[in-house]
Amino acid sequence: MIIATRQAHRAGTLSAIEVLHLQKNYGDIIAVDQLSFSIPRGKTYALLGGNGAGKTTTLSMMLGLLLPTSGTIRILGIDMIKDRFKALPRMNFTSPYVDIPHRLTVEQNLRVYGGLYGLKNVKRRITVLAEEYHLTPLLKRRYGSLSQGQKTRVSLAKSLLNEPEILLMDEPTAALDPYTADQVRTALKAYQERLGATILLASHNMQEVERLCEKVLMMKKGRLVDQGSPAELITRYGEQNLEDVFIQIAKGTELPQ
Repeated sequence: MIIATRQAHRAGTLSAIEVLHLQKNYGDIIAVDQLSFSIPRGKTYALLGGNGAGKTTTLSMMLGLLLPTSGTIRILGIDMIKDRFKALPRMNFTSPYVDIPHRLTVEQNLRVYGGLYGLKNVKRRITVLAEEYHLTPLLKRRYGSLSQGQKTRVSLAKSLLNEPEILLMDEPTAALDPYTADQVRTALKAYQERLGATILLASHNMQEVERLCEKVLMMKKGRLVDQGSPAELITRYGEQNLEDVFIQIAKGTELPQ
């Protein structure tokens, strides 16, 4: 039933995510400045920019954790400023920089979060995710005893408990070794294709972005300064890879004529 509903949504014309003239001020500081973009259903986009570009602030407003100064955010057609609790059960978020309770075991944490999402068969869902993300040997261990890479995998599993239609990700493979990171990217790609999920990720790993994302949204000083597929941006800036494009934009280099 869930998959059928998502397929019906994908067949519609509405974007999964619509951000219009989004603004966030902290006194005289403008963290996000008239940001507008849309993401079609079933696509994976990247939100890129240097430290302080406004990425985390944007994701926080999309989750309803921060109230915008002005502007509109619609997710799955729902106004997140007025009615976010209708959308949140269909969303999830992962970040290695957002901690979860250290004293609980991995399994206990996942059970708690599964309960918050009202999952009927939490145990089965945990088993599936533990196998997929190689967490089975860690389930009885306290979360606080894990390495940073292990915590990252637990955070990823937590974000997929409710099989979200919208998945927001901040540095999803940070602290993972190259082999494990590759496994995680493969699993995310398979998840996105299987359920038609929409993914927005913020990352400093340009190889990851080139592999996973159909389109890149480039931010600088709170503003959207460029966008396009990885290949389009590489060609536009006359570079060999997306990392060099990122550096050009961060330096403020003028776009080649």
